[in-house]
Order: sequence, then structure tokens, then C-alpha cells
Amino acid sequence: MNRSKAVLSSLRLANSLLSIRSSSTRPLFTRVTHFFHISSFTASNQSHTSQFHINTCQKIFFSTSPNSSLELILACDWSDELENKLEELSPKLTHESVVYVLRKLDNDPEKASAFFNWVCDKKQFRPSSTVYSLMLRNLVNKDSLKQFWVTLRRMKEDHCYIEEETYLSILGVLKKAKKASDLAALNQFHDGMVKEIAMDNVAKTLVDVVLGSDWDDKIGKKLEDMKIELSDNFVLTVLKELRIYPVKALGFFRWVGEHSGYKHNTITYNGILRVLARHESVRDFWNVVEEMKKEGYEMDIDTYIKISRQFQKFRIMEDAVKLFEFMMDGPYKPSVQDCSLLLRSISSINNPDLGLVFRVANKYESLGNSLSKSVYDGIHRALTKLGRFDEAEKMMKAMKNAGFEPDNITYSQVIFGLCKAGRFEDACNVLDEMEENGCIPDIKTWTILIQGHCAANEVDRALLCFAKMMEKNYDADADLLDVLINGFLSQKRVNGAYKLLVEMIEKVHLRPWQATFKTLIEKLLGARRLEEAMNLLRLMKKQNYPPFPEPFVQYISKFGTAEDASEFLKALSVKEYPSSAAYLQVFESFFNEGRHYEAKDLLYKCPHHIRQDSKISLLFGSAKSNKVTIPSRKESTSF
Repeated sequence: MNRSKAVLSSLRLANSLLSIRSSSTRPLFTRVTHFFHISSFTASNQSHTSQFHINTCQKIFFSTSPNSSLELILACDWSDELENKLEELSPKLTHESVVYVLRKLDNDPEKASAFFNWVCDKKQFRPSSTVYSLMLRNLVNKDSLKQFWVTLRRMKEDHCYIEEETYLSILGVLKKAKKASDLAALNQFHDGMVKEIAMDNVAKTLVDVVLGSDWDDKIGKKLEDMKIELSDNFVLTVLKELRIYPVKALGFFRWVGEHSGYKHNTITYNGILRVLARHESVRDFWNVVEEMKKEGYEMDIDTYIKISRQFQKFRIMEDAVKLFEFMMDGPYKPSVQDCSLLLRSISSINNPDLGLVFRVANKYESLGNSLSKSVYDGIHRALTKLGRFDEAEKMMKAMKNAGFEPDNITYSQVIFGLCKAGRFEDACNVLDEMEENGCIPDIKTWTILIQGHCAANEVDRALLCFAKMMEKNYDADADLLDVLINGFLSQKRVNGAYKLLVEMIEKVHLRPWQATFKTLIEKLLGARRLEEAMNLLRLMKKQNYPPFPEPFVQYISKFGTAEDASEFLKALSVKEYPSSAAYLQVFESFFNEGRHYEAKDLLYKCPHHIRQDSKISLLFGSAKSNKVTIPSRKESTSF
């Protein structure tokens, strides 16, 4: 079937699924007055926004004579001459500065490796677990895997460990690259490291003592009696084990600094800050930040990024912004990407706090930075989400004046905000305006429009938008299909969702997400539509997705027949028959539901090798020994 026929078929399906009332049948795409009409951005209604100024004249220039270690390293190839210049600039490199440079070299493993070797071998720098973890993340690619393993062995010799987040990140990279042998070796190394830490009797005993009761002088006395030989790595190991007990971790940290003769440094301060960055201990977190600053130490950029993400994840936005401002006033400033990510997180909340948005933007700009497109988008996103469309338009004007033309991201934010505000016709007309301004809507923009309608429970209008999109020769993708399917399911229109999914597979040759299949299968079984669910299972198999047996086994064991079970087992496997384990699961489920007749009937429908399987024979033999009456073949009821 050619594309035009597929499109027509999909349009007919969309029309057949529509059930719009007569009051909703007026043209959806009627042209309206030009949406944007204000020439400048001023937010006079908010005192905090009135302090925010858009500086369209600022430009970023890089010095032709770099005067910092980082600028030198970024600007030059690695050489003896570069090392000599770095020696002149930085006779002594701190933990924080090394972390900062390695973070900036995360896309240049060769230069990162050269810098790491130079600071370790020639500057006698002792890397921490954080530094090693950064290096390993830099080196885990096909061109530097040899150096990756060299660094990993060196890390073990220095009694450092891979941070858990780094380990999981590296696993993902190796899996994606299909490096099976490296993946197995890394897992083995990590398991050994975990066991080694667990078998450290001193650390284990110390942690047990700390966790034994609330912190008091008696615990401190017990620790003193242990006469522990402390090191940075030992302190970090204990903090790692106490990470879900921030109050106890802080008690240990205080004891180390006050009673043991050991002096905390930037490494251990950063370690305790990572532990304290939680809801229940955020006040302690800021107290330690101030203490660290007075001691002359800095929060390293890797610690900042991890803590900031944690604050954002748990919606501790006030502290995330305060932390951003703190770091921007220090020597290791967050990047524009960090700024944009923070703005995006603030804007993702249902009712974002504009005060926080403008604090971030003001701080970033006040230090001489020009606002990037992503920063403008972050502010614009918050305004549109709050329904402040006049101010959002002024922000778009300011973006243009700064040299950034609104794009699909910018317009999509307006569309989403208008849908949230229930202004669906205006949202649809934004697409027409985009085209007039030379910005052609892409599939993501259409998806945002359709998603906005579905989120507002306007699924029929979403289908109209989908139909118009298809008329304009846009190809739907799995994301858009998932949005529509979930829209149907939100209105309990399971049959419509099923018809749409099948149509898009068979007529448009679209490959849905595995999660879309799973969601719809569960809903179909919940509506007692086994036949349709089974058809989706077969379609999943054609799309090379792994089998999804769980909901079928549960459903058939309660409501299905032996014939249903037989059909399900056939649909489950690419071979003629599935494994004996699959049969065993169904038999056990029938028995658990007390449906022994169905189990026996299914047994007679099975191939010979399944009936002779030892575990299945044992299952039925056990049933007999428990005096369950299982009918003979002639007596069994066939459904």
C-alpha cells in the first residue's frame, strides 16, 4: 500500500473514532488575530521580574592569550610546552581544580588522560574516588578502552572505589556498544570491590557501632577505643555506607574532625555534603557549606552537579537555586547547560515559581554572561506554563533582539501553555503562525499539540489535529502514537485505542513502543477482550519484542479455557512450541486458582515432550497425591 492510501486509511479511522458533539463541530483551524503583538519584554506586574534586564549587546569573546589553566588546556594540543606553561600558571593543583578540568574535558578522553597522567605523575597529585570516577567516565569509549582498564587498575591500587552512579553509567555505555567481555570484566571488578569494602572489618565494625544507637558520647568513646587509622578513602568509605543515615553520617564526620587528630579536607567535606543533600538534613547541609568555606575549601563541580540534580529530583527547588547562586559566586562556576537544566526543572512544576526562575537568570547574567537560547527558553517555558502569554510574547521579542529566532521548542511551549489554559483553537493557530514566520512545525510540535488536547481530556479534538497532521504528510512516530493511545485509555475507550494501534501498524507500518503494547494489552484484558490482547501479543512478536506472558497467565488462569491457554502458548513463542517452563507456569497458575479440570484438559492438548517433562509430571503427580480429583480424558470437560 502506498503512502497516500495509508494516509487516507488512517484519516478514515480517525473520523470513525470521532464522537464530537454538534456544539464542537465548528472549524477548528479558523484564523484568528495574530497572536503575538507586544514589541518589548517588561514584567512590571512582578517586582522580581522588573529587576531582570535583557542585555542584547553582550557577546562572549575568548581571549587569544588564555590566562588560566583551563583555557590553556582547551586551546592547545598536549605537549611539553603546554606542561611548562601550566607549571608556571599553577604550581599546585587542588582537588577542586582537577575535578573542574576533567569535567570540561568529558568529550576529549585523550586530553583528559594526558592531563590526569601529568597531575598524578609529575605534580604528585593523589586522585580521590571522585577524580578516578570522572576519568573512567571520560575513557569508556572504543578508542580509549585500553586506557580505561589501566586507570581502573591504578584506582584499585590506590584503594579508591567507583562511585555507584559512575558504575551504572559505564554499564550503560558498554551495553550500548555491545562490549560483552568488557561488561563482564567490569561487573566482576565491581562485585570484587563491593565485597572488599564489605570485608573491611574495621569499617564494618565502625558502621555497626554508629548505627547501633543515636549518636552520643558513648559512641564516640567506642570509636576512640578502636584506634582507627584514618585516611581520606576510609572516611569516604564509611560515609558511603552511612549515606541513607545523614544525621549519623554527620555525627561520624564531626567525631573524625574533633577527636581523632585527623583534619578534614576538601575531599571529605565534599563527601559529607553529598550525604547531607536530602530533605531531612538540608539545614545541616548549609551549615557544613559555610563551615567548609571558612576553612578555605570549595565545593567541587562534580559534587555540585550531583547535589543539584538530587535537589531537582526531589523538588527542593529553593535550595537548588540557592546552591546555583553560591557556586556562581565561587571559582568553579556551573555551565550554561547547568543553568538551563535548572530552569527546565523549575519550569516542569505545575505552578513554577517565577521568583526562582528570575533569580537563576539574574545571577547568570550579572556575572557578565550573555543569555543563551536555552536560558531564554527556560524563562519562556515558565511563563507559558503559568498562562502569562503576554509576558511570554515579550520574552520571544527579547530573544529575537538577542539574535535567537523562535524555533519549534519555543512555539511548542506556547502551544502546551495554551492547551493547559483550555485555549485549543489558539493553540492550533500557533502552527499556522509558525509557518508564516518561516518555522515549519515538526513531529514533536504536533505531538505537543495533540498531547495538550489529550491531557485536557479533549481526545476527539486531538484526533482532528492528528488527521490534519496526516493530511500535511507528516509521518506519525511511536511517541505520538503512545500519546493518542493513552488519551483513549484515559477515557476508557479501549476498543478505539486497539483499532488505532492496529491500523498504524498494518497501514502506516509504524513500530509502537514496547510499553505501548504492554499498557494496551493490560487494559484489554481488564475489559475481558482476550482475542484482541492475543492479537497484540502476536504483533509484538512480529516487531521482535520479547514475550509479555504475565498478564495473560493471570487472566487465563482465572477466566480462560484450556483452548485459550493453548492459543496463548502458541502465540508466545517464535518456535512451534514454547518452552516447558512456559507450560509449567500456566499449569501452576491453573492449580493456584483451583481450576484442575482446565489444567488436565490443557495437558492433553500439549505435545508429547511437554507431557513427559519431569517438572510437569511431578506437578500433576503431586496434585494426585493431595487427593485432588483429576478427571480422565473422557471425563474432562472441553470448553
